[in-house]
Amino acid sequence: MSNKIERLKTMIIGSGPAGYTAAIYAARADLKPVVYTGMEPGGQLTTTTEVDNFPGYPNGIDGPGMMVELQQQAERFGTEVRIGMATGVELSDEVGGIHKVTIDDATIVEAETIIISTGATAKYLNIPSEQRLRGGGVSACAVCDGFFYKGQDVAIVGAGDTAAEEASYLANICNKVTMLVRKDYMRASKAMQHRLDSLKNIEIRYESEVDEVLGDQVVEGLRIVNNQTGEKEDIAITGLFIAIGHKPNTDIFKGQLDMDETGYIITEAKSTKTNKPGVFASGDAQDKIYRQAVTAAGTGCMAALDAERYLATIEAAPEEVV
Repeated sequence: MSNKIERLKTMIIGSGPAGYTAAIYAARADLKPVVYTGMEPGGQLTTTTEVDNFPGYPNGIDGPGMMVELQQQAERFGTEVRIGMATGVELSDEVGGIHKVTIDDATIVEAETIIISTGATAKYLNIPSEQRLRGGGVSACAVCDGFFYKGQDVAIVGAGDTAAEEASYLANICNKVTMLVRKDYMRASKAMQHRLDSLKNIEIRYESEVDEVLGDQVVEGLRIVNNQTGEKEDIAITGLFIAIGHKPNTDIFKGQLDMDETGYIITEAKSTKTNKPGVFASGDAQDKIYRQAVTAAGTGCMAALDAERYLATIEAAPEEVV
């Protein structure tokens, strides 16, 4: 039996819109990409029932179906998709160096270039009724799903700039937005708070938390609890948006790649280049601002082009004279 370590030209870690778009471009550039899907093949979109804002689908498409089509398109150009999770990395500091990735704590695979598309995971409240109704009215993305609740009453949980931004977005299309803030103050910037104050259909409930999401198949209401008095109140809503943050899936790269304080990978301006030669980051692993499928796909394209140009530079470089 051979113990030879496999070496790839391009490894893509993650299989969401960024990963599969990177694979499409990399395969067409003859980089022979191999995609490792991670624990959630298809990424966050596999938990989204309807995708109405991705170009090219005039009638919309369900999230899992869209990811199947993206995978099939990548495979049509020669991408190899493997079920497996990257559990460790050893990234080279040298231009032209070889990177090592451990898959499922067992197999080491080498790669000349790596495209990181591991995404981010939305934080939820993790109460049973909320988890049960995810996709049935509970969402972590107002920009993605708010359209479905046009003219309806909704609620949003959160107190930071992201929550304020999403509440403002919802206020423009929904009848009423109830905003639940756990503390007796908001963490959002003063400018964002002033914006909320100017919107008459937003009601902010301070010192309030979700006790239970009401409804069997879809959200029909919300039981709110005042965390100071213990008093509970039921309100009628059809949509609940959780805006308490995201966690980028980048833990295995800590200590090797430059990141911000919350773990998002830092890339060079107008590129997907990281601080390691031959390692590129795309999608929600490096984007904490937009977090949309279409922007993730765009950075996946960029990462593949950056990888192609990097390899071309390496191959064109004259050999060192000894």
